[in-house]
Amino acid sequence: MKNSVTQEFDYGCAIACMAFVLENSYSRTIELLNPNQQFSERFYIKDLTSELSRLGKSYSSRYVKPHLRKKIYQEAAIVLIARSKTYPVGHYLVRHNKMWMDPWINMKKSNYQISEAESGYRKRLPGRPMYVLIPD
Repeated sequence: MKNSVTQEFDYGCAIACMAFVLENSYSRTIELLNPNQQFSERFYIKDLTSELSRLGKSYSSRYVKPHLRKKIYQEAAIVLIARSKTYPVGHYLVRHNKMWMDPWINMKKSNYQISEAESGYRKRLPGRPMYVLIPD
């Protein structure tokens, strides 16, 4: 099992997921990003797909409808879960070895303090999948 990647910024879950699939560190992935995305508070699906493509990983994005539900379980799929009380802006996770790599697995326990963030693996998504980025 690959080492999980911990996000280092409040809105850095997409960057951590990119680092994971690119097999880079979080800091190295930030260096590779378009300057407009490096410290953005949001990473939109189209921007994430575009950055992954620019960095050599081909992904396509889909809104998760019932007939696409099985696609989220594909190896290296990146899922954006919907906003919720625990995840007020949503949250990105990556599928790996039948588990979900969560870049801030202790978000609620850490009282939303990014300085205490830890990453890890979970068996189930912690919310409803809204979008999926599927490796081509």
